[in-house]
Amino acid sequence: MTHRTGLILDFGGVLTTPLLPAVLAFEKREGLPEGACITALYLDEAGARRTYDLERGVITQEEWNIAAARSLGLDSDNLMGRIFADLRPQTTMIKAAAAARQAGVKVGILTNSVGLDPWNLYDGYDLDQLYDAVVISEQHRMRKPEPAIFQLMLEMLAMSAEACVFVDDTEKYLAPAADLGLASVHAKDPIETIAQLEALLGVSLS
Repeated sequence: MTHRTGLILDFGGVLTTPLLPAVLAFEKREGLPEGACITALYLDEAGARRTYDLERGVITQEEWNIAAARSLGLDSDNLMGRIFADLRPQTTMIKAAAAARQAGVKVGILTNSVGLDPWNLYDGYDLDQLYDAVVISEQHRMRKPEPAIFQLMLEMLAMSAEACVFVDDTEKYLAPAADLGLASVHAKDPIETIAQLEALLGVSLS
C-alpha cells in the first residue's frame, strides 16, 4: 500500500467538539424546541441559502445574525457565538494533526466559514502557525463541496489529490472530495478517525 503524505482537515466538528450538541444546548438555553435551529437555518430553503451565502462571504456574520434571529424569534446580538458557545478544542485530533506534521505529513485546514466578526470560531487555535495551509471559505468566495475549493487547498499544499486524505464530519462533502482522488474519512469519533488516518498515512498519531 502506498501511504498518503498530505492531510486536509475540516475545522468545526473535527478540531472542535461536535457541533450538534452545542446547537441543542443553545436551543435549550433559549427555550426553543429541539431541532428549531436545524430546521430554520439548514432545512428551510431561504435559511439554507442564507447560510451558504455566509460561507461564501456574500453576507456578513452580522447580517446572518439579524436574519437568522428573525426566523427564530430571538435577539440577534452575537447569535452565531451564542449558538456555538459550548464548542471546545478536540485536543485528541489537534495532537494527532501535530504528530502528523512532525512525521513529515503536510497538514491543511479546509473549512466552511461561519463568519469572522463579531465572533471568530478560529480564535485561539493558531491555525496559521500550526498548519501548512489554511482555507476559510468566505475568504475565497466559494465553499465545500465545490471542487474548486478542494483544488485551491491542494495548490496551497503543492500536492496532488491522490497524495492526500480529507477528513470531515459532514458526510456529504466526502464524495466530491473522493471524486477528485482524495481518500476520505468521515469524522465521527476521534479514536476511530485517528486509527483510519494512521493506516492511510502510515505514521503513528498517538
